[in-house]
Amino acid sequence: MVSTTAFAETASLVGDPARANMLSALMDGRALTAAELARAASVAPQTASGHLSRLTTAGLLAVEKQGRHRYHRLASPEVARMLEGIMAVAERTQRPISVGPRDLAMRTARTCYDHLAGKLAVAMADAMVERGQIEFSPDGGALTRDGAVFLRSLGVDLDVAEARAARHGGSGQVFCRPCLDWSERRPHVAGAVGAALCNCCFALNWVRRIEGTRAITVTPKGRLGFKHSFGAEAD
Repeated sequence: MVSTTAFAETASLVGDPARANMLSALMDGRALTAAELARAASVAPQTASGHLSRLTTAGLLAVEKQGRHRYHRLASPEVARMLEGIMAVAERTQRPISVGPRDLAMRTARTCYDHLAGKLAVAMADAMVERGQIEFSPDGGALTRDGAVFLRSLGVDLDVAEARAARHGGSGQVFCRPCLDWSERRPHVAGAVGAALCNCCFALNWVRRIEGTRAITVTPKGRLGFKHSFGAEAD
């Protein structure tokens, strides 16, 4: 069982506004440099370096070296799930505010670490559940045989998803699981299946990243694809 001290230390690390901005910037699954994270947190490079060192030491971030560059990313999907959970609680407890275009874009479609989230992703999950292609329960999720056939027909690489799940112990919850969407308050598809589906949507050019935000834009091709395959509107 985790100690109260360790729990409090992790909470304090996430609770700092600058570090929270850095962690949020990494929620799209990409790795960023210290300079990029300093800009995301609106702090000086020296200050960012101290924050990143603490987050890495605590196991919230991992560092990858490529040539002379050092890239920071979230250490694991568990860290991403923790952050998404905090966002969900914060969304429920904050006072009502008027939202701008970026908030609307985030609610419509975004990345949640390595999978899709937002109104569009929830609609995709709803369609698959209704067709019996995915089963969600309080204990996790399962991709049915019909679901596997459907996803493979789209080009989703389930072999890679299975290999990824095996590296994490092969549990069904890691392979396919529901993730509570913080803006829609209903589940979208996560786990290795969710990551593979997300990668497929990018590869098909159904979605594109928007620089500087986790929000993604749906292409005209994607609007047709999501409508035809999931009955999901991208508006």
